[in-house]
Amino acid sequence: MPTSLDTGNTAWLMASTAMVLLMTPGLAFFYGGMVKTKHVLVMLKMSFVCLAVVTLLWLAIGYSLAFGKDVGGLGLIGTPEHWFMHDVGMTSLWGSTGIPTVIFSCFQMAFAIITVALISGSIAGRATMRGWIWFAVAWTLLVYVPLAHWVFAPDGWVTAHLGALDFAGGLPVEINSGAAGLAVAIVVRKRKDFERETIRPHNLPLVVVGLALLWFGWFGFNAGSALQTGGTAPMAFFNTQLAAAGAMVGWPLIEKWKLGHVEMLGVAGAAVAGMVAITPACGEISPIGALAVGFIAGVVCAFAINFKYKMGYDDTLDVVGVHGFGGIVGTLAIGLFATAQMSGKKGLFYGGGVGLLWRQAVAVIACAAFSFAATWLIAKVIEKTVGFRADEEYEHVPGHEEELAYDDETIAEIRARLVQARVPVPVGAGAESVDPAAADHQLLADLREVLSRREQEK
Repeated sequence: MPTSLDTGNTAWLMASTAMVLLMTPGLAFFYGGMVKTKHVLVMLKMSFVCLAVVTLLWLAIGYSLAFGKDVGGLGLIGTPEHWFMHDVGMTSLWGSTGIPTVIFSCFQMAFAIITVALISGSIAGRATMRGWIWFAVAWTLLVYVPLAHWVFAPDGWVTAHLGALDFAGGLPVEINSGAAGLAVAIVVRKRKDFERETIRPHNLPLVVVGLALLWFGWFGFNAGSALQTGGTAPMAFFNTQLAAAGAMVGWPLIEKWKLGHVEMLGVAGAAVAGMVAITPACGEISPIGALAVGFIAGVVCAFAINFKYKMGYDDTLDVVGVHGFGGIVGTLAIGLFATAQMSGKKGLFYGGGVGLLWRQAVAVIACAAFSFAATWLIAKVIEKTVGFRADEEYEHVPGHEEELAYDDETIAEIRARLVQARVPVPVGAGAESVDPAAADHQLLADLREVLSRREQEK
């Protein structure tokens, strides 16, 4: 254990932490652009609530339960010894990294924040804010924290006892959010028009802006998990980009085959699917393996997003299809593509047999099953007590009366004036001639009057 601070590792993890924290606002924009106009503010709120609520929970007890000394040597949960960062001072260092423990804690806190926020996509437009806040509190402590201990803690049972590999969070972040998204979508119930109406993004450029922020943050998410500037960090960084590119080839090929064209929304989903899949594997496989994993994930997720129609669950923004299935692809791929040079273990394709593959499969099943069962129970209790499902998701949105994302009334009135101005003027005997310049001047005057009146009404 180092006796002094490693400034290089610390600087990199501080930068990575900021990048990962930026992913949650990026997710808010990503989800916000994908929903109907009247639901955009609620989606933004659901993500930003996590930035506050999960931060407080992590400080109070979350970090200690996830990374404190293991209880009973079972690898299931940590002790509360570090509640409110007790005994964690300015000189405390995490393991042999030379990184201050508080920075490591903040980095892991950013993971917890975005994992909770991811689930909101499964119930977009049909959950109450009150129910969501209670869910975020209970789910963070009862589901995310135990899974984080299983996988990220040095003595967690998945890594220390089972021997499975997960470099940056395929199990506690991606598969966890996918399984939880499925459970909460079932409890909150599907929309009335779920089978016959596909939600189209109301603002695709906003989706792309959100994707850009997620993409940028993912480099810190994956490469930052190396907890050092050397070693596997550069390769994890590179593999993240390769997997995204591979998925952006695989998914569009399926979309072209099925629809006859490629949509920008599909391209955005493909990039996310690739980065989801490489998350657990980025520091365990070679660049060629990363490209293959991304391509496979793109193909699998392009099909998986339609499973909800066959199975009857309303995963509104495809959290299950992208994060759940993408995480499964990436976690199992370690058992196929792992190299001794990168991870110290060999996958099936590199002469390692099925030993690592079956461990990866057990980890997937265990984490997914725990997440689904625990989330279903939490969501059921919230639905029966404070309420989780919004009564009328099409007419009423929590917060709708207080504030709007867009001034729809002004837009509608301007549109009506423009339509009226385009009405053709009768021409012929006895008809008054209209001066086009005068008509344009009158239209501009009308629009100024509308905007001035709306501003005064505010």
